[in-house]
Amino acid sequence: MTLASIFLQASAGAGTSSGLGAFLPLILIFVVFYFFMIRPQNKKQKEIQKSRAALKTGDRVLTSGGIYGKIREVKDDSFIIEISDNVRIRVEKSAVFAAATDARPTEEKK
Repeated sequence: MTLASIFLQASAGAGTSSGLGAFLPLILIFVVFYFFMIRPQNKKQKEIQKSRAALKTGDRVLTSGGIYGKIREVKDDSFIIEISDNVRIRVEKSAVFAAATDARPTEEKK
């Protein structure tokens, strides 16, 4: 008998003992993925949504496109952001990444 045939016989005999034993590794992999990947991501998304909901008029923000500005108006699904004197843009709430101290552009030295 070769070593490969011994392993094949051992695996064939073990597979018929329980249906749950075959699914146990798959269940364990799902549990590990849930606690190490899915759950932390969901917590982070809720935190980001909460911080976006707390933004108000006058807060300094940074958009996903890298535009710094100050919120001038808050709407249901968007912000009106002033990026320069009398230059205002409308931005989706999901495109705003940072607020207050996080969104301070570096001042150019003259």
